[in-house]
Amino acid sequence: MQKRISNLPFQGTAEQEAKLKEIIARHKDQPGAIMPCLQEAQEVYGYLPVEVQTMIAEGLGVSLEEVFGVSTFYSQFSLTPKGKYNVSICLGTACYVKGAAAVLDKLTSALGIQPEECTPDGKFSLTACRCIGACGLAPVMTINDEVYGRLTPDEVDSILAKYAD
Repeated sequence: MQKRISNLPFQGTAEQEAKLKEIIARHKDQPGAIMPCLQEAQEVYGYLPVEVQTMIAEGLGVSLEEVFGVSTFYSQFSLTPKGKYNVSICLGTACYVKGAAAVLDKLTSALGIQPEECTPDGKFSLTACRCIGACGLAPVMTINDEVYGRLTPDEVDSILAKYAD
């Protein structure tokens, strides 16, 4: 699955930028510095927007392409912000066979976003993953740490309504 770039404008703070500069300075002279810089930057920002990747590239004296290549290769990195409620739908074999695609279609319609995007209000983000590890409950979706199994598209609206603040 191809990673998407964020659909929301970057909103980094001066405090976050100062932390990022400290991270870069700490790793600058180490071989393989891109990986730990990306890991720590994601902890600071919650994701890795191109603006952060650019600062890392410039700070380490490497190309943006090299940083982007690492950030898009490893699944641990996210190029999009996560919402207050991160909805993750499993598209692994068991879930897919039991109807996860129809549940995903309902989620994209209800939230108005595609996988790896965040709603403009920052409330919901949507992730399509390969396996949650609850195959016996297929199809499965999580919202943050809450697991919902044996889903049908008709249940999506009532589940999302629980998270209306």
